Amino acid sequence: MQKLRPNSQRAKNAILLIWIALVIDIISLISSYLQYDLLQSALNGASISMEAATANDSRERMIAIIEIIVAIIAAVTFIQWFRRAYYNLHQKLDYLSHPEGWAAGAWFVPIMHLYRPYQIMVELYRETKELLSKYTSTDHRFSLSTNIIGVWWAIWIITNILGNIVFRLSLRAETADEFLRATTISMVHGVFSIPLAFLAVKVIKDYSKVEPTLLELNDDDPFPDFGKPVVDDDVPPTY
Repeated sequence: MQKLRPNSQRAKNAILLIWIALVIDIISLISSYLQYDLLQSALNGASISMEAATANDSRERMIAIIEIIVAIIAAVTFIQWFRRAYYNLHQKLDYLSHPEGWAAGAWFVPIMHLYRPYQIMVELYRETKELLSKYTSTDHRFSLSTNIIGVWWAIWIITNILGNIVFRLSLRAETADEFLRATTISMVHGVFSIPLAFLAVKVIKDYSKVEPTLLELNDDDPFPDFGKPVVDDDVPPTY
């Protein structure tokens, strides 16, 4: 069994990047609203100067590029934290459902990325809670609720679906009506991104509160292998 690896810095990195991504998402949401207002004015017959249209397009393009870059970096830091957390749990339990590498790889496999990371996160929460509850003082209270994971994952799925719709509509859009439709869905996507960020941070923070205890257990090694019966030496065996 290998030594458990510290994960607090990875948690901090992921949380920081999620907050930065949230700020960019809010800026993008405001920019989308300005574009929506501009398109509505055009559809209502107002005269839109070439300078205003060009400025809008440049702003939207620049924000989109920054948003993509920050989102990629935030995703990488989150996956790094997630894989390290699953790796550490693997060092304590030998019956987990998936190899620790799937905590990273599953995000990049089509179809599988819609459910496998969720399954691993639920297992991470559930098995860690059971492990620590069994082998630590009863004074410890752990708030690893899998309910919050379900809400977080549902919103993640919704934002991904909306993002794909926006991307496809934006590629095909040629008329003001089509751009308006894509912009409207983009704003809905931006609204969902806000609770998604808060929930992702909560998922990381909740687990990070208890993960150091795994490191302590690893150093002291105070409990027997999971799955083996604990024998009380004061109780004589029965035959």
